[in-house]
Amino acid sequence: MRVLVTAASKHGATAEIAEVIGDQLTKSDIDVIVMPIGDVTAIDEYDAVVLGSAVYAGQWLAPAKDFVRAHAAEMATRPVWLFSSGPIGDPPKPGDDPVDAAAMVSATAARAHVIFAGKLDRSALGFAEKAITLALRAPYGDFRQWDVIRSWASGIALTLQTS
Repeated sequence: MRVLVTAASKHGATAEIAEVIGDQLTKSDIDVIVMPIGDVTAIDEYDAVVLGSAVYAGQWLAPAKDFVRAHAAEMATRPVWLFSSGPIGDPPKPGDDPVDAAAMVSATAARAHVIFAGKLDRSALGFAEKAITLALRAPYGDFRQWDVIRSWASGIALTLQTS
């Protein structure tokens, strides 16, 4: 069983989630490749895919949506799990699914989609992003719940090991 873990990440926080998912799968003796979404050219060598995207303005990033369009037919023939990263604060807001999540689940025949809290690092933002976060009064900080992420990845490992 060889698993691809990939994610579209604007400032690196979602890529860090993908790394943790990959590490957790590896701890379960699963052969895992964690790769930036832009570096993935084909998925035929993988038996399963974990795909994530940062969420901005309620939507997945374009590279993740493009990835789904390019590989949807292949993903629909293997186990796929999707994750979104983006809500911030305590409790994390917004709590709604990204507007395109249902379409991504449908296109890939994903077994599950989960939303993880994200991270907002002021030092990583450009001028326009800082202005938007100020206008929205978005809280800065790292709201990712690593135990929740690891638990989700462990569930994937268990599913793959018992399939």
